[in-house]
Amino acid sequence: MSDTILALLGFATVITVIVLLLRNVTVPALAFVSVSTITAAILVATGAFTLDEMAGFIKEGVKGVHGTAILFIFSVLFFGVMTDAGMFDKIIGALMKKVGNNVVGVALMTCLIAIIGHLDGGGASTFLITIPAMLPVYKRLHMRRETLLLICVTSMGVMNLLPWGGPTMRAASVLGVESNDLWSQILPMQIVGLVLAVGTAIFWGLQEKKRIAKLGDAAVEDVGKYDDSDSEEKNNELARPKNFIFNVILTLAVIIVLVMDIFPSYYVFMVGCALGILVNYRGKKLQNSIIKSHASAGLSMASTILCAGVFLGVLSKSGIMEKMAIMMASVIPASLGRFLPVIIGVLSVPLALLFDTDSYFYGLLPVLISVGNQFGVNPAHIAIAMVVCRNCATFISPVAPATYLGIGLAGVEIKDHIKYCFGWQWGVSIICLVAGLILGVIHF
Repeated sequence: MSDTILALLGFATVITVIVLLLRNVTVPALAFVSVSTITAAILVATGAFTLDEMAGFIKEGVKGVHGTAILFIFSVLFFGVMTDAGMFDKIIGALMKKVGNNVVGVALMTCLIAIIGHLDGGGASTFLITIPAMLPVYKRLHMRRETLLLICVTSMGVMNLLPWGGPTMRAASVLGVESNDLWSQILPMQIVGLVLAVGTAIFWGLQEKKRIAKLGDAAVEDVGKYDDSDSEEKNNELARPKNFIFNVILTLAVIIVLVMDIFPSYYVFMVGCALGILVNYRGKKLQNSIIKSHASAGLSMASTILCAGVFLGVLSKSGIMEKMAIMMASVIPASLGRFLPVIIGVLSVPLALLFDTDSYFYGLLPVLISVGNQFGVNPAHIAIAMVVCRNCATFISPVAPATYLGIGLAGVEIKDHIKYCFGWQWGVSIICLVAGLILGVIHF
């Protein structure tokens, strides 16, 4: 099978999965594994790969995401236990006293927490810090969970440009420069991005305020579709107000160790779950009940992440995504060669839905640099456009494992997350690109 046919098959696979997700034809887990299996069968039947090779690709793909799947199971259990014990009720009560019914203030607080939380460059840790803390406040004020995620991913996308962030380091390694050197060029665009992140919080805070005012009493009914909590009576039975200080210290310890990156993230939450359950709930029967009450949410999203690993194994580990990248670069007309940074910058958000981070930077970037060299384009300008603009969509991409952690914690469907965020993130990326052109970071 030729490289062109392999690339076309790859595009067909990705597009099919995205269409199935957006049209709500089936659950994400089934979409990933069924479409990937059909593609794998075609590749084996046509002799492109042997059965053993394909099995190896799938194993590698699942291996790459299994840590995220385990992390999700135990993080959901941990925060579920802390919620049951009533820790968040007191914290939220204090927050509500500070912001009252100020919806815009809550939106800005979300932005600030996400920006600070993402200083370590880890998407998973930022979601774990921001969403459990803010979700109860959003529910109390009848704000949409999709808005919470939109503000989070916008702030995280901007902060992901830091020199120790994955995309910047990958691009720097391809260019053969220090990530700090590349970041120093990106910094003016990142500052613009931070302003946009704050602007996003203010704008969507105002939108939520108007929406809630229009809904009035109906807001209580509207938020009901998101309400997956237990009855008030059950919550009172499980509440452990006497353990509040312990629970706060345990949660802070978990977050600090998580950010320090001493142990695997999932192990940190395993230990946190064990301590949280043992101290708050005594007896095997009650402990078993607590675990079962949160099992459904944890296993549902973990299965999606593992099936997405199959998808990534078939396309990414097999090298098909790199062939897709080469094909993408080959269709750029020669007359537009010198405008390559602008072209790839504009297309970066849609392409983020097709390529995982490694394929995007290690597959597509080297090819585009080679194309740009023919037209005298500075390789750094191509890399900067790709890093800045692609980061805006990193955490809405269905091929990014951290995306599933975020939507799982917030209780939002992947299709709704993409529909709600895609246009806004694309707009933010284009504004950052224009700012780069105006500031002279990128030029022809």
